Amino acid sequence: MNVNRLIVSVPNEEFITALGVDTNQVDLIEWDMTGPPPLDTIDIVVPPYMGARERLVNLEGLRIRLVQGLSAGYDGVAEVLPKHMVFANAASVHETSTSEMTLALILASQRGIPDFVRAAEKGHWAPAWHESLADRTVLLVGYGGVGKAIESKLLAFEATVVRVARTRRADDSGIIHAFSELPSLLAHADIVVVAVPLTNETTHLVDDAFLSTMRDGALLVNVARGPVADTSALLAHAQTGRIRLALDVTDPEPLPEGHPLFALENVLISPHVGGATSAALPRMARLLQTQIARMQNDEEPLNVVLRT
Repeated sequence: MNVNRLIVSVPNEEFITALGVDTNQVDLIEWDMTGPPPLDTIDIVVPPYMGARERLVNLEGLRIRLVQGLSAGYDGVAEVLPKHMVFANAASVHETSTSEMTLALILASQRGIPDFVRAAEKGHWAPAWHESLADRTVLLVGYGGVGKAIESKLLAFEATVVRVARTRRADDSGIIHAFSELPSLLAHADIVVVAVPLTNETTHLVDDAFLSTMRDGALLVNVARGPVADTSALLAHAQTGRIRLALDVTDPEPLPEGHPLFALENVLISPHVGGATSAALPRMARLLQTQIARMQNDEEPLNVVLRT
């Protein structure tokens, strides 16, 4: 069967190897979007995983059918993506790895792993009782693909999950609460996980009022975007020791060397590596294989989130 031949640019040789497509049907070009474009017309452009947003302006004047991002988030893309472009995100790629990181942060914080590591570095044997994840109430703020993946893992650890999304609705598992209900829900949660996209509505969603409503000793986990939380409010509340933080994202990012959040023993920080695992590249490649096949057959691509 004849299929449409496509021209596809990818950011590096590693991606070409992982993709493994039939080059009799696809012309693959390596372009990291830092230099001049290799052609005026490209069917699919894949920006690099890191630093992609700043390079999207380099697509100006090109004829492109699809820009395939490699992240689930696409905050700020609409402001820099040239006109007459179609942009798809990487839904289905990072959910599992991000949910793994979320559980790692929760378990490390709950079970006192950083305390044990600090003691071991000093050569100390320091047994202690710590919080469980089992039988804890977890307030999951954000119920998209990442939120659902986090929920499935939390349930396996016998936690109670209370779900919150932008609008109130119900599914087979019960009620999904609305953001507007957060003030009445926060005080009952042992752990609060934030996994929302960054929008005008969610910027500084986690502010002084939000943190003040959380119960003493509760853990806040942010795997969304740094600006979802007000950093000054995070610092002020963590410094009192009343709540604990586990952050895979910060604002600014990277967090400046010597920032006071680094010094707090009730704060665990990872450097925005939720999706940075061995699962990422193969899943990115599978998504792009699907997009190529769909467009070769004149089908709409998946995951389209913007049309400029």
